[in-house]
Amino acid sequence: MIGRTSAPYGNTTARRAIAAAVIATAALVLAANAGPARAADAGPGSQTRQAAPAHS
Repeated sequence: MIGRTSAPYGNTTARRAIAAAVIATAALVLAANAGPARAADAGPGSQTRQAAPAHS
């Protein structure tokens, strides 16, 4: 085509932006599904107890 300035298979900038968005979304989903990090095993006596709520 005469006057065509983009790559032969479409706009590469848009494709890169979409690919980056897909990768970022996948990373966020994987991080959310990983769950909270666990502390190193410190033994059974190291658990803390939650304080009871104050009554007014």
